[in-house]
Amino acid sequence: MGQKRIGILTSGGDCPGLNAAIRAVVSHARLTYNWEVLGIPYATQGLLERQAIPLDLHCFDLRGIDPLLSMGGTILGTINKGDTLARATEILASYHALALDALIAIGGDGSLAILHRLARLGNWNIVAIPKTIDNDVALTERAIGFDTAVNTITDALNRLTFTAASHDRVMVVEVMGRTSGHLALHAGIAGGADCILIPEISYSIAKICEHIQDLRDRVHRRFAIVVVAEGAKPATKTPSCDAASLKDCGIGQYITTQISRYFARIDIRASVLGHIQRGGIPSAADRLMATAFGKAAVDLIAQERYDRMVAWQNGQVIPVPLQEVLSHCPLFVNPQSYLVETARAVGVYVGNFS
Repeated sequence: MGQKRIGILTSGGDCPGLNAAIRAVVSHARLTYNWEVLGIPYATQGLLERQAIPLDLHCFDLRGIDPLLSMGGTILGTINKGDTLARATEILASYHALALDALIAIGGDGSLAILHRLARLGNWNIVAIPKTIDNDVALTERAIGFDTAVNTITDALNRLTFTAASHDRVMVVEVMGRTSGHLALHAGIAGGADCILIPEISYSIAKICEHIQDLRDRVHRRFAIVVVAEGAKPATKTPSCDAASLKDCGIGQYITTQISRYFARIDIRASVLGHIQRGGIPSAADRLMATAFGKAAVDLIAQERYDRMVAWQNGQVIPVPLQEVLSHCPLFVNPQSYLVETARAVGVYVGNFS
């Protein structure tokens, strides 16, 4: 097998575990195949400017310590905006100008769709690695970054629970998830939430308030935790719940205001976790996932099996056609899933029953 020159980039929003994937790619490519690896900074922007950083086993060592496994974010930088396709011709030429034999793209479904289109137009050899804290990439049960984000939100819920209990407050915690509710559902269950509102299941303010009142009457608990994904939707639209008002105040504040109308004497606060969900040291599960994905991506290049994404299915990494991934609907929460049933079984309000 001849020596190859491969590129690697990270695109879209950042998340923990990206550096662990980069580390695995560089280690396996260098140690096993003796290939040259180039890091492309800031994804398509780096390609546009024809920037490339040679990556080897020692370029990030600190006195023999390899920090990439436990470092959050991405050392290559990333972008999630800009009209990439408007300058496609320049970007396409950069792949060949850098003399790349293949490109490993780490991204979510949006950035992978753009890169896949560029690869088709420019005849690139591309292999994809899924990453997103939303965990909504099709055909893979897990994506890099999801587990750490769940742990981060769970930790926040633990902390907010103590202050809510101390002041008899209802805490409304807004988390990411415009179209999928995996983060809210997983962290809500793990963090002991009383209500979990997700995009896939509509909610009722009246039902939320009934549930909170029931907690006070039945178990004499004077506080509550409501976890709401940013894309959660009410069962019936109200004049105060339109796109403009939500954009101004956010879903967390909207829910807080609506609940306050039912409980005039209860202290109700909103907490928006925001970009803290993207940060932090990657969890053990994300490090393992990223390392396995990185190794598998390099092996696909060695086998010249391009235009594929590495995916986690049934406890192992398998290659799936990238076109098939992008043609499927994103991985949404199934309203009849076992986790939804589990949440309801332990007394959590998870929206209206269908």
